[in-house]
Parts: sequence; C-alpha cells; structure tokens
Amino acid sequence: MSFLEMLLRCVAVLVVFLVFPLVIGQTEHKVMAHMQGRLGPMYAGGFHGWAQLVADGVKFVQKEDIVPAEADRRVFQLAPAVALLPYLVVLLAIPVGPGGFVGQAIDAGIFFVLAVMGIGVLGSLMAGWASANKFSLLGGLRTAAQLMAYELPMLLAAASVAMAAGTLSLPGILEQFEWWWVPWQIVGAFVFFVAGLAELQRPPFDMPVADSEIIFGAYTEYTGIRFAFFLLSEYAGILVISALTTVLFLGGWHGPLPDQLGWLWTVLKTFALALVVIWLRVTFPRLREDQLMRFAWTTLIPLALAQLALTGIVKVAIA
Repeated sequence: MSFLEMLLRCVAVLVVFLVFPLVIGQTEHKVMAHMQGRLGPMYAGGFHGWAQLVADGVKFVQKEDIVPAEADRRVFQLAPAVALLPYLVVLLAIPVGPGGFVGQAIDAGIFFVLAVMGIGVLGSLMAGWASANKFSLLGGLRTAAQLMAYELPMLLAAASVAMAAGTLSLPGILEQFEWWWVPWQIVGAFVFFVAGLAELQRPPFDMPVADSEIIFGAYTEYTGIRFAFFLLSEYAGILVISALTTVLFLGGWHGPLPDQLGWLWTVLKTFALALVVIWLRVTFPRLREDQLMRFAWTTLIPLALAQLALTGIVKVAIA
C-alpha cells in the first residue's frame, strides 16, 4: 500500500467517523420526536426541525467549561478523549465492501476491535473517579461492574463466528460467509448486539447513567464541549456496534441478490440496526442494577456458551 493510498483510506475513515454518528444522532432526535409526540425537536430551522443538531452543537460550544475544584484535573480533562477516540481506531478495521474496501485489514481483527472498544469504556471510569463527586463515582463503579459482566458474553459470541469461519480476520469471515449462517448464529448475534448495547450504557442498560436517580452518573460534572464528546462517543459506539454485528452475523456486503450493491449493503444493514437501538431506547424501561447484572450472568453467558457448543458440533459434523 502506497503512502497516498494509506492517507486516502485514513481520511475516508475520519470522514465516516465525523459524519455517520451525527446522522445517527439526528435520526434519534426525529424518531424519538415522532414516537413520543415531542414537539420541541421539530422546530429548529423550519422543515422537520432539520437544524436541531446544529442548534445543540452551538449550545454545547457556548457553555462554560468547568472543572470541579477537588477533581483530578488532568484525568478529568482527558476522559472524554479516551471515551471517543477508540471508536475511530475500530472503524479502521471494519470491512465495508469486497476487494479490500477496508481502512486496514488485520489478521486478528476480532481481538483487535474488542480490545480497543474496551479502552473506550475506560473513559467513563476515568470520568467517574476524577470528578470528586459521589454520584459520578457511583456511576463509574456501575460502569466497571457492567463492563466485566457484559464483556465475556460479547467475546464468546464473537468467538463462535470466528470458529465457524476458521479465521479471526473480519474480511476473512465475510469471505467465508454463507446465508445459512444467519439462523445458525442467530443466538450469538442476539448476545453480541445486546452486550454491545450494555457496554455503550444505552437504554434499557443505562443504569450507570440513570439521570433520574444518580443525576448523570460519571458525566454529572461535565459541561459544554467535553460533555458533547461523551454524547458523540455514544453515537460513534452505536455505529461501531451496528457495523460489527453486520459484519459478523449478517454477511456485511453480501445481499440476498447478486452483490452489485457491495458496500451499500453494509451501510443499509448498519443503519437498520442503529434504528433498532433507537427503538429500544424509546420503548423499553430501564433495568434495575440487580436485573441488569442477573441478565448478563444468568441469560447472556449461558446463551453464548450454548451457541459456541452448537457451532463446534456443526463444524465437526460437516468436517
């Protein structure tokens, strides 16, 4: 790969990182407004409130950047970047289309993306610890517990697909993909997607934030642009989780028709899953902390282990 090609790929990934999460955020505004009968998000800019996201951005930039007097200043200021930037790195490894349409193909791509995503969660832990606020610390501790509970089923579900394909490479998994894998791996897809939502602390798994109970968890003391970075990392996380679920379990660029659409199939499937994420936020109530932890240890992990065993049995049977 020449230097120019590498530069163009990096710029393309950066553009996707800067644009697609905002598209998901704008879509969430409109979908929630329609489903919950909200009038506010439909006014800014005129037609259908198209400028609502711009207005939100201006509002965040204008707010004063405050650091609590007792906070660990350096960790407090660094946390938003730690929460956001890992998703940019993960996007580099997600294949979008056939023929090397990927920022950088990595042999152990599954391990790479899961490891880097784990770093993103550390941003919430850093924010909770450094804020010198009991509600922030409580949110950070809940984030840590949630990370430990949901990382294991997510890894087991991804391992099932890797076992089926016989490779840890994300482009390699798509090259081996067959449509009968969808019903075969449907349980693993459910586990991976749900565990991903929990790691993002999205409703109904948002107990670490719980704005009506612990104010806003680890982000309570954040204002202005730093708070906006945390929100942007949430939307970037939705993009990454939806894209990974598409690549691992829904065939990525493969379509039911011949593959003329290529990368467009990946984009369509990714945004369809992003709509599911938004729908879940609007329709499902927040789980209590005990319900949230019990769901991971007594439901998702056994399901992931069962999927792994089923994959092994089928692989041996067809070998």
